Amino acid sequence: MKWSTAWLNGGVVLCVLASWEWWVRSLDVPVYLLPGPLAIATAFGMHSRGLIVGALVTTGEALSGLVLGSLFGLLLAMFLNFWERLEPAVMGVALFAKSTPLIAIAPILTIWLGFGPAPKIVITALITFFPVLVNSLTGLRAADPAVHAVMQSWHASRWEVFVHLRWRAQYPYLLAALKSVAPLSLVGAVVAEWLGASSGLGQLMWLAYNNLNLPLLFAAAVVLSLIGSLLYQVVVVFERRLYI
Repeated sequence: MKWSTAWLNGGVVLCVLASWEWWVRSLDVPVYLLPGPLAIATAFGMHSRGLIVGALVTTGEALSGLVLGSLFGLLLAMFLNFWERLEPAVMGVALFAKSTPLIAIAPILTIWLGFGPAPKIVITALITFFPVLVNSLTGLRAADPAVHAVMQSWHASRWEVFVHLRWRAQYPYLLAALKSVAPLSLVGAVVAEWLGASSGLGQLMWLAYNNLNLPLLFAAAVVLSLIGSLLYQVVVVFERRLYI
């Protein structure tokens, strides 16, 4: 059944690519407006080294920001679990940081931190921490009330309730957040690279855009899509291993 589904999906993809190539050729669409799959594949071959190096740089920045933002969001959720009175103030500041457009923050961070990976990591962390914070906090408070009542009858401390009940209850919520922010972390890294970087797929895409090299631009976008899909699948595999 799985193999038949894979063949079906592969056939659909091939039909889409063939239709795309036929359409741009039959209408004689200029390559600087919309390249066909063959032109994009040629760009892969011509710029494979630059794409690989850029992918490694961008993925490293995205993963660093993802880990930093997720840890910060998780720790903040744990903090608010024990000190609920501070939630309105903390969530207000977190929401303000989340609502601030990246296009406004990135140039400032680039001026402060330079053109290296630091501003890209910070921006990625800012994107990822809020969903992790909200989902983790929701999961910590979604513990079974009946089990909670039993633990209270046994005079369990707040820390024991957290470790043995609330921490496990937030697993599905945390994993759901990671599925969303793992591919999204690439967006933060690429946006920051567009606004100022010496390497990475975002910088490569910016150069391709300025030179109207759309095959290379599309090739870089395809690489980003593949990396995003891979990050998502890593979280899915981790989720399956966790519940085995």
